[in-house]
Parts: sequence; C-alpha cells; structure tokens
Amino acid sequence: MATEQRRPLRDEYFYVLDFLPGGSPTDTRPQHLREAVAQVIGEEHFSLLEVVPLPGINLRTGDRILVGKSHEDRVYSQVLRVKRAISYNDLSMVAKRELENILEIIIDINEARFVDFFNSAQPLTVKMHQLELIPGIGKKIMWEMLDEREKKPFSSIEDIQNRVKVAGIKKKIVERILRELEGNEKYRIFVLHIH
Repeated sequence: MATEQRRPLRDEYFYVLDFLPGGSPTDTRPQHLREAVAQVIGEEHFSLLEVVPLPGINLRTGDRILVGKSHEDRVYSQVLRVKRAISYNDLSMVAKRELENILEIIIDINEARFVDFFNSAQPLTVKMHQLELIPGIGKKIMWEMLDEREKKPFSSIEDIQNRVKVAGIKKKIVERILRELEGNEKYRIFVLHIH
C-alpha cells in the first residue's frame, strides 16, 4: 500500500524581498553589532523570514534561494541561518513594495497549484464558499465557476478567465495572499502561518 507523501509544513525555497546589508530595520543595536539580513517569502506557504546570508553572499531582490539543505538534489543554501520569523508589519518599505511582484512570480511558476484551488475549493459554511474569499468573487461568479468546473476542470488561469468571463484572476489571488499576510482575515486559504 503506497503512503501518501505529505508536503512539508515549512517552506524550503524563498524569494528575496529585500537585502539589508546594514541589518534589520527593527534591530536597535549599534550599527557595528548588526549583521546583514534578507527579508524573504516562502514559495509554498508564504512564510516571512529574516535570514542571515553566508559571508560574502550578496542577495538581490527576486533571487530564489534555498533555506536549509536539500537532500534530493544536493543544492546547498546561500543562507547561514534563519534569524527570525517576521510578520508583514516587520517588512521594510522595499520588501512591501516588491511583495506584489514576487507573489505574481510565485503564482506564475506554481500556476497548477492555484488552478487546483479553483477546481477543488469547497464550502466553508452553509452560506459561504472558499471561492468567495477571493476578492471580487461574489455569489454570481462563484456559481458560474462551480458550474464550469463541473463540466470540465479548469486547466489554467487563462482558462478560468475565459470560461467565467472574469478578468484579473492572478491579481485577485495576489490581493487575497496580501490580506492573509497582513493578518486581518478569519480564513486563510494560501498562507499557512501568521507570526
């Protein structure tokens, strides 16, 4: 009997939102005691972290990095250690500004995962469906999506937009992820942990 593989509950790959060679903006220690950090977001669970890069490593916004050692492909991390988990409010101004662009990249690279959400989303309560958590999707569009996916599962974000006649699905997903990262949502459908 085959065992189901579970996805790890922590991200392995992250995208750099901001590299701060002078240290974290929340670090109150004297400048000479600070260490370079990068603020990063996880590719799968959208974890926000501050990480300390290996000496001599300069990270750039948008870099995809491994945090920890991957045993499968023998890829080694550019990160010395995780300094701390952070919240949306701990992000630098640059990181907040870059966040939307990085989220769009993550959605593009992992499109099948987000399309699967639209194909498998379920009711949350008798009166609310997971699809309605996506900004701009009300009851009418939700019912259209449910009818369309019953006929044939969606194959791409473009397919969803064409069959349901709703524009900007990727932007709507980005907006939902941002709301979850800000910590103001009762239900989370994309972000695993909020710190």
